[in-house]
Amino acid sequence: MRRRPAVAGYFYEGRRDALLEQIRGCFLSPHGPGELPDPDGPETSSIPPPVLVSPHAGYMYSGPVAAHGYLELSKRRRPRTVVVVGPNHYGIGTEVSIYPGGHWITPLGEVEIDRELASSLAELSQLFSLDELSHSREHSIEVQVPFLQFVYRRGFKFLPVCMLDQSREAAEEVGRALAEAIPHPEDFVVIASSDFTHYEPHDEAVRRDMPVIERILALDVAGFYREMERRDATLCGYGGIAAVMEYARRKGYIGSKLLKYATSGDVSGDRSSVVGYASIAFYKM
Repeated sequence: MRRRPAVAGYFYEGRRDALLEQIRGCFLSPHGPGELPDPDGPETSSIPPPVLVSPHAGYMYSGPVAAHGYLELSKRRRPRTVVVVGPNHYGIGTEVSIYPGGHWITPLGEVEIDRELASSLAELSQLFSLDELSHSREHSIEVQVPFLQFVYRRGFKFLPVCMLDQSREAAEEVGRALAEAIPHPEDFVVIASSDFTHYEPHDEAVRRDMPVIERILALDVAGFYREMERRDATLCGYGGIAAVMEYARRKGYIGSKLLKYATSGDVSGDRSSVVGYASIAFYKM
């Protein structure tokens, strides 16, 4: 199986050289961290990499915010496998789908699917399906891969998890299964892919998003769902966020930090109707 890119040339540049330059620009953007990852960063550090929440819009809008999280990854131990949990925007496929095997392709090359972890998760919970269809058009997971390839240039395995069912119950089950299937968190990176409030004025997006982000930082899954409903917050990948919160809580990640929040209006200058983006990290030590 070879999953070819669905949004290359649209959400991000479709040619290798142009994409590398675009990603460098995200790191060095006024809204980015202002520095590039060290390509010779830690290989064997005992400090586990953080668990991340990362945005998934077009790189011109959300790429600089995402770069903050990926810079954090570059400073910690390199993982064996990266798990990305994203929403299913298109409503096709199964309730919670794991891509079963083979390779994902981007303009930067191929990434091997961790078949062993895929099988372990499918055995741990009947909620999961091994399914390609759910992933065929979905961009939320795909847009994370070039950033990962840029940071981890010497290779890693990959596991995409696509959530159509984003209920609290499903999210907690995904987080529980991940925590059980991953015995050594220092060898894994787990990322939730989500944007925040959609198509509201800038100030209103901030008003809705910040109280929700406070619940995320507190690893309070129940409070996160309550606050989203209370604020009418329109996060698209809330199930993935809750799943990685549950995973982080179970694995003893006790520190958290909002690395960057911005909206599309910060980039475009048009603040009349924006999408919110946040880069959030959970730390084990």
